[in-house]
Amino acid sequence: MLLKRFVQAACAALAMAAVMPASAQQVLKVGSTPTGIPFTFLDTKTNQIQGVMVDLMTEIGKDAGFNVQIEPMQFSALIPSLTSSKIDIIAAAMFITPPRKEVVDFSDPIYTYGEGLIVPKADTKAYASQEDLKGEVVGAQVGTAFVDALKKSGLFSEVKAYDTIPDILRDVNTGRLKAGFADYPILAYNLKQGAFPEARLVASYKPVTVGSVGIGVRKGETELLGKINTSLAKLKANGTVDKILDKWGLKG
Repeated sequence: MLLKRFVQAACAALAMAAVMPASAQQVLKVGSTPTGIPFTFLDTKTNQIQGVMVDLMTEIGKDAGFNVQIEPMQFSALIPSLTSSKIDIIAAAMFITPPRKEVVDFSDPIYTYGEGLIVPKADTKAYASQEDLKGEVVGAQVGTAFVDALKKSGLFSEVKAYDTIPDILRDVNTGRLKAGFADYPILAYNLKQGAFPEARLVASYKPVTVGSVGIGVRKGETELLGKINTSLAKLKANGTVDKILDKWGLKG
């Protein structure tokens, strides 16, 4: 009888030990970019990645029961890092596009916008479309939906691919680049900071490539995607998403 009780107690202890690690909060690696302000950016005061997507992923993690570990990387490295399992989630200013959906599963849409056009401040022309810049050399960020669309248009003599949006802004600001195209909210936020006083965002320009930002997970990660979408729906319903967007100067 004593032996039976001992065996039962030992089995119970083993069962508890097996459950304990699973009950501890899972830590998921989240890939974000250091130059996508206000969606994601490196805060030089704290040396941490901050922004809309970081705040949102933190709140989703709290609701869904996992912790997030932000991994900074270039935009073009996000999808390769996800598919090679170096990260578990993409949280950046990444559009949900058909080509990306072939390799990444996306959450429900979070925020919708198009590309913005920046030119040197000395250029006062009221550009309305890409056709107004036909034959010119323009720039866009590598790996984005914008750079591919600009190249496919056949309108420009050259489409320079830049690693980051601040790199585009710097070349426009100094007059080395005729025009640059990038995420409208990111351009607007950067210019408001005053670091590129000789560049302007063209108010008359109408975007061509409009899309919605989503959170990305590996193909087939249906359980994780389900948790993210469930939490995202709650956060939209209770006003948390709008509060985060307002915090960073975006409209919900």
